[in-house]
Amino acid sequence: MAVQDVLAHLDHQVVDGVIDVIWRGYEEGRTLFVFGNGGSAALASHFACDIGKGTVAGRAKRLKTIALTDNVALITAWANDKAYEEIFSEQLESLAEKGDIALAISGSGNSPNVIRGLEAGRRLGVQTLVLTGFAGGRAKTLADLCLIVPSDSMQHIEDAHLCATHAIFLAIRQRMMLNNAE
Repeated sequence: MAVQDVLAHLDHQVVDGVIDVIWRGYEEGRTLFVFGNGGSAALASHFACDIGKGTVAGRAKRLKTIALTDNVALITAWANDKAYEEIFSEQLESLAEKGDIALAISGSGNSPNVIRGLEAGRRLGVQTLVLTGFAGGRAKTLADLCLIVPSDSMQHIEDAHLCATHAIFLAIRQRMMLNNAE
C-alpha cells in the first residue's frame, strides 16, 4: 500500500475531533503537551513549534504548547534518577493542570514511557489524544481520541502522522486568523 492510500483511509472525523479539542483548549487557556519517542519525538517537537509559533495571529492570545521531548537535561535526569518510563509522566505531574491536553505520538502505541504519560494525564484530568498506527496498541485504551493510521509500515505511519499534524496546525491557524479578524 502506498502512503497516499494510507492517507486516504485516515479517519477524518477523528482528525476533526482533535482539532476541536485543541481549539477548545486554546479558548479556555489550556496548555497542549506533546510527546513521543524517536521519530515521534522529532514530530512532537516539530508540531509544538508549528502550533506555538505558527499560530500567532496579530494580538490574539497564544496557544500554550510544550513538547515534553525538548528538555534533554530534564529527560535524562528523570531517566537516570527514576526510570526512562517516567520521562513524560513526571513532567506532566509537574506542569499539567486539569483540562489541559496531552497529545501522545507513538507508531506502535505501546512505548512504556508514552503509556505512563497517558496514565498520568488521565489521573490529572488531562484530555488525552493519541496518534498511532498498527492496531493502536495500549495507547488507544488511554485516549479520549485516537487516530490510528491503518498501516503496518512504520514509515507510512510516521508520514501520515506528519500529514495529520500539519492538517491540525493549518486548521487551528485558520480558526485563529478568522477569530482575530472578527
